[in-house]
Amino acid sequence: MTAACPACAVAPMAQQVSTGAGLQFSLPTIHCAACIGKIERELNTLKGVNFARVNLSLKRLIVEGTVDPDRVLAALKDLGFEAYYLNQSDQGNKPDATGRALLTRMAVAGFAMMNVMLLSVAVWSGATDATRDLFHLISACISLPVITYSGQPFFQNAWSALRVRRLNMDVPISLAILLAAIMSLYESLNGGDHAYFDAALSLTFFLLIGRYLDHQTRSAARSAAKELTALEVHTTQRIKNGKLETIQATSVKVGDQIMVPTGAGVPVDGILLSESAFLDRSILTGESSASAINVNDTVSAGEINVGAPFELSATSVGENTSLRRMAALVDLAENGRNQYTTLADRAAQIYAPAVHLLALFAFLGWFLATGDFRLSLNIAIAVLIITCPCALGLAVPAVTTAAISRLFSLGFLVKHATALERMAEIDNIVFDKTGTLTQASLPSFSGFSADEKSIALTLAQASHHPLSRAVSNRLQTETAAPLSEIEEIPGKGVKAFWNGQPVRLGQGAWLNGQFDGLGLRIGRRPAKRIHFNETIREGVVDALRNFEIHSEILTGDAKEPAQRVADTLGLKVIAKATSTDKIEHLTALKQAGQHTLMVGDGLNDTAALAVAHASIAPSTALEASRNAADIVLLKDSFADLPTVLHVAKAARTLSKQNFAIAALYNCIAVPFALAGFATPLAAALAMSLSSITVILNSQRMRYL
Repeated sequence: MTAACPACAVAPMAQQVSTGAGLQFSLPTIHCAACIGKIERELNTLKGVNFARVNLSLKRLIVEGTVDPDRVLAALKDLGFEAYYLNQSDQGNKPDATGRALLTRMAVAGFAMMNVMLLSVAVWSGATDATRDLFHLISACISLPVITYSGQPFFQNAWSALRVRRLNMDVPISLAILLAAIMSLYESLNGGDHAYFDAALSLTFFLLIGRYLDHQTRSAARSAAKELTALEVHTTQRIKNGKLETIQATSVKVGDQIMVPTGAGVPVDGILLSESAFLDRSILTGESSASAINVNDTVSAGEINVGAPFELSATSVGENTSLRRMAALVDLAENGRNQYTTLADRAAQIYAPAVHLLALFAFLGWFLATGDFRLSLNIAIAVLIITCPCALGLAVPAVTTAAISRLFSLGFLVKHATALERMAEIDNIVFDKTGTLTQASLPSFSGFSADEKSIALTLAQASHHPLSRAVSNRLQTETAAPLSEIEEIPGKGVKAFWNGQPVRLGQGAWLNGQFDGLGLRIGRRPAKRIHFNETIREGVVDALRNFEIHSEILTGDAKEPAQRVADTLGLKVIAKATSTDKIEHLTALKQAGQHTLMVGDGLNDTAALAVAHASIAPSTALEASRNAADIVLLKDSFADLPTVLHVAKAARTLSKQNFAIAALYNCIAVPFALAGFATPLAAALAMSLSSITVILNSQRMRYL
C-alpha cells in the first residue's frame, strides 16, 4: 500500500511564513465535496490562516495568511489526506494572455467585417462616383487599422519564417490579406469600381477562428518538469559542530551531515549514517510498501521518512540529485513530444510553396498576355485568396475541438495539442500497476481470530504510520482489546502487553517472522503476516477485453503482488522497475517501431508518461504525473478507455476528410480564378464556404 504521507515536500521551517498570494498544496487523494468541506473547515480554525480554499478540479489547496506550512501539512495528515507543498515560484501559473489576445482580435475583426459589408451593400446596389469613393474610403479607415491589429498573429509568424528563409502556412495567409488590403486601398484612392476590404477582413476573421480553436487545444498543457522541481525540499537541517541549523536545501554541500525528521522529504541523495531508517520510496520507485534500510545504504532525494529521524551524509546535491535528474529527463521528453509533426504541418510543407508559385504564374501569365498590371495583380490576388489555407487551418482544430468536447463528456481531459493524432497511432499499451490498474490496498485478516483482530486494532490505533492507519480503518467494527504499556518503536512498530503476554504489530523482521511487510505476534506464537490485498480498478477488465492491441504491466512494485495482478488480468508483467528502467523499456519499444501508450499515476511514472508516444493518467495521480500525461481520466472507472483510441482514430479520419474537402474545393475554384472569372470578393466568399463546410464536417465527430 502506498504510504499516504502528507508531510512530504518541506522540512520544518524555523519561522512562520507570510503566504502573500497563498501557499499552494497538491491534494491528489481528494475526490468529492465532502473532502473539500472537511479540509476547509479544519484549516480555517488554524491560527494564522486567514483563508483556505480547495479547488477540486485541480486538486489544489490555497492557504492565505501567516502560517508555517508544516502546520498545514500536519493538519492535513491528521485529517487523513495526502498533501504535497508546491513552490509557487516554480508553478508558472499565469493567465491565458495569448488566448485572450486571440479572442479579442477575432472579435474586432468580426465586428469590422460586418460593418464593412454593410457599407459594401451600397456599392453593390449601384452607388457610383463620389458616393462609391466615399464608402470605399470609410471602409479603408475601418479596415486598415483592424487588419494591422487583428492580423498580427499571422504577420509575426510569417516574418519569423521568412527571416530564416522558409515558408509556413502563415506566409500565403499574410500575403493574401496584405495584397487584398493594399490593392483595395489603391482602387479607393484612384476611383476604382471595386475594393475588397470585406474580403481581407473575412479572411482575417475566419483564420482567427481556426487559430483560437488550435490554441484552446494547447492551453491545458503544463510542464511536468516544473511540477517535479516544485516538490523538492526547500529547507533542511544541517548538523554542524554538533548543533542543528536550518538552511536552504540549495546550500547543502557534498559531505554535509543532514538530519531528516519524521514525515519530512529527503532533500539530497546520500548515505545513511543512522543505524536504520524506514522510507516511503513510492514517490520514486512505485514500491507499494515502505522500505527498511540500514546504515551505509543509499537514500535518494524525494523519498519520505516514515520512521524515526535519521542522519545522512550528502553525496549528490543540486542538479545531480535523483529528483532533479528525473525532472531533466521529463523536460527532455516533453521537448521531444512537442517536436511531433502534425498533419497540418505536413500539409503546409507542400501547400505553401504551391500556392505562391500558382499566384506568381497567374500574375506573370496574365501580364504577358494583356500587359495590364492592375488586371494581372487582381487575378493573382484572387488566386491567393481562393487558395488561402483557411480551410486547411480549420481542418485539424475544428475536429480536435469536437473530439476533445466528446471525450470530456466521457470523463477524459485532453491536455496536449497533438495528443489525439499521436493516440490514433497507438499499437501497444503499457500500464503501471499500483494506483493505476489497482486501487488502494486493504489489509486482509483471513485466518485471524477475534482476539488477534482486537489486539491488532488497539496496537494500530496507537500508531500514525500509514499501514497502521489502514489496519485501524479495516478493523473499525471490531472491539479494541485492553492492552497495557503501549509503546511505539519508530521504524519498527508498536508493542504492548495483553493478559501478561507481550504483543507486537510491526515489521516482519522485528517480529522474527520470515516475511517482509506488516505482521502481528502474540507471546511466543509465530508471527502472522497481514496481507494487503489490492483491488482491481473498476472497468479495467472490461477495458482490456475491448482493447485489440498488445498490453503489458510495467511496475516498480515487488514481483509477488505484481504477478498476482498480472495473472488476474492475463497480462505480461515486468516488476521492480525503476524510473530509469521504465524509460529504457519505452525507448526500446520506440526503437522497435512501436507506438506505445503509457498509463500511469506515480511520480516514478512521470518521465515514462512524457517519453511515451502518448500517455494517460488518472485524476488520482500526483500533480506532476497528471501534467506529464496527454490525457487525464477524471473518473474512477477505466471502462471507457478504449473509446479514447476510437475517438482519436475517428478524429484522424475526419481531419483527412477535411483536407480532401479543401483540396476538392481548390480543384474546382482555382481554374475559375486563373481564368479571371473570380474577383477577390468572390474568392473570399468561396473561401468562406469551404471553411463552413469543413466546420460542419468536423461536427460529425460527435456521432462517430
